[in-house]
Amino acid sequence: MADPLHHPTSLSALEKIFSNNTYVAIDFSAAWCGPCKTISPIFVQLAKKHGVESTLAFAKIDVDEAKDVAQKYQISAMPTFMFFKEGKQVAVNGNTMIRGADVKSLTAASEKLGGLAQKKKAGV
Repeated sequence: MADPLHHPTSLSALEKIFSNNTYVAIDFSAAWCGPCKTISPIFVQLAKKHGVESTLAFAKIDVDEAKDVAQKYQISAMPTFMFFKEGKQVAVNGNTMIRGADVKSLTAASEKLGGLAQKKKAGV
């Protein structure tokens, strides 16, 4: 199966993802980050389960490859997960971001976004 994640390496690439999707969940990570490697397969599974084409996208951003993006969003710890609606950062289940490999919070946020995306796609 194709990779369910987007891998933007610049602000302009991320802006394109924002313009093509209502909701975006982003995993800010680094290749050298141990907790990032632990939670990465879970993020991929959540993307496969909850991603909705042209409505909810999941993106993984390597902070060392996309320094402009990491700087814009002031990423200082990895992994950090952020959620966006129409290109603006939003809180999901009360969290504007999730820091660390918090599987429970990440799963709950992904399920919430997935439900919103399904409703939007269905026109509800």
